[in-house]
Amino acid sequence: MKRLSVLIICFMFISTGSVFAEGLKEHIFKVGPEISYIKYKEPNAMEEKGGMYGISTSYTYHSKQNLLMLGIEGIFSYGEVDYDGALSTGTPFTVENIPDYMLEFRGLIGIDLPVKVSYITVYTGIGYRYLNDDLHEESASGYERESNYLYSPIGLKITAPLGNDWSFGATAEGDIFWDGKQKSHTSDVDSGLNDVENDQDKGYGLRGSVSFQKKLNNLWIEIEPFIRYWNIKQSDPEVLKFNGTPIAVIAEPRNHSTQYGVMLLVGF
Repeated sequence: MKRLSVLIICFMFISTGSVFAEGLKEHIFKVGPEISYIKYKEPNAMEEKGGMYGISTSYTYHSKQNLLMLGIEGIFSYGEVDYDGALSTGTPFTVENIPDYMLEFRGLIGIDLPVKVSYITVYTGIGYRYLNDDLHEESASGYERESNYLYSPIGLKITAPLGNDWSFGATAEGDIFWDGKQKSHTSDVDSGLNDVENDQDKGYGLRGSVSFQKKLNNLWIEIEPFIRYWNIKQSDPEVLKFNGTPIAVIAEPRNHSTQYGVMLLVGF
């Protein structure tokens, strides 16, 4: 049985006479661009880092009858990263401008807890993250890699007024990693090699953000700096073959990635 213990220390701003004084809006749509920087590292092996540009969208339902919260979120981002590592011979190997793209979908359920004129939302759900890194496009010595994560977020969000139609939010989240699959298209290097799929079942994620909103008539704008972190343990081993003959047993090394950036959203 998997367990994840997360200590969350949070703070709230309490005031009166704001957009939240009458409660959270029942239906909330948000959409807008995000820009971020991501760094992926396999200790003592390699690292990739670079900028990502994307779009974030979400819909949240807040029930006024029973304080239920339901939400769906989607993020698409694209960028180019630089690789710094070594070949199997130990020769240093660097490649620039490798195309990367990422998709993430989440379904959330939670409860809104009113505290004076503020709200604390406690939530969980299910999430899926896909990352495609195509080193082969920039180097014949590289190959395409596909990363798939299935996880459950457990988080807490604070929403509080600041006055003059401004509001503040803060989110802290821990992610329980259920399953992962790493597909390495090693046939890109030589057609005699088989593609390898490594199963991953140990790891965790963390994320946090703060946000500031300004109400403008029937909509509002929101700026939200964020950080997202993953720490994944070594995968199960799989056999690499050449023309059907086993030549090696390989595993996806333990790794961690950190992505930080900012979203600029329009809500209505």
